[in-house]
Amino acid sequence: MKPFTRLDGLVAPMDRANVDTDAIIPKQFLKSIKRSGFGPNLFDEWRYLDIGQPGVDNTGRPQNPDFVLNQPRYQGAQILLTRDNFGCGSSREHAPWALEDFGFRVIIGPSFADIFFNNCFKNGLLPIKLPAAEVDELFAQCFNATGYRLNVDLQARTITRPDGKVISFDVDAFRRECLLNGWDDIGLTLRHADKIREFEARRRIDQPWLFA
Repeated sequence: MKPFTRLDGLVAPMDRANVDTDAIIPKQFLKSIKRSGFGPNLFDEWRYLDIGQPGVDNTGRPQNPDFVLNQPRYQGAQILLTRDNFGCGSSREHAPWALEDFGFRVIIGPSFADIFFNNCFKNGLLPIKLPAAEVDELFAQCFNATGYRLNVDLQARTITRPDGKVISFDVDAFRRECLLNGWDDIGLTLRHADKIREFEARRRIDQPWLFA
C-alpha cells in the first residue's frame, strides 16, 4: 500500500451521521477481491439518480447535483470530513478500498465503527478521531470557504487549518509506523522474507515427506 506521511488536501464535508458500509459501497458491487476499481461506485446510490449495475460504465449516468461529491467545489478532495459512527454496518473491507480508490487518503470525524476504523489503516487510509466541537468547527469553515484545505502531518500527528490553528490527534504507534512505511499485512510479513525462506529450506531437510 502507498505510504502516508503528510498531505495538504482539499476537504469534502459528508454531513451525515451513521453512514454505513452499504452506503459507502453497495453490496451489488462486491464481486471482486482486487483493491482497485471501486471508486466509480463509491456512495453509488447517493451520487447517481439511477440504479447502478456491476460492470457497467458509469460514464453518462445521471448524477445527483445535490450530493456533496458531485459539487464542483469539492472535486479532487482527498480529505473526507464526517459525522458520528462513520463506517458502521457490515465489516466489508471494500469500503476503505472504494474510498482510497476514489482518491481519499484521510477521513476525519468524531467516531468510527471499530472494524471500519481498523480496515482503514490496513489499506492506506488515515482515520482521525477528533472531539465533536473540533469537527463542528471544521465543518463550519469548510462550508464557508471554497477550496478549503487542511494540512495533515502523520509524523507530527497534527492537522493545520488555513487560519493557522494546529490540532493534535492521537494514533496508535504501530499503526502510525505501518502507514508511514506503507506496510499492510502482506508487507509486514515480507519484512521477514529471509527468515521464511530459511525456515522452508530447513523444513525440506527435516520433513522431506511433506514435499514428496
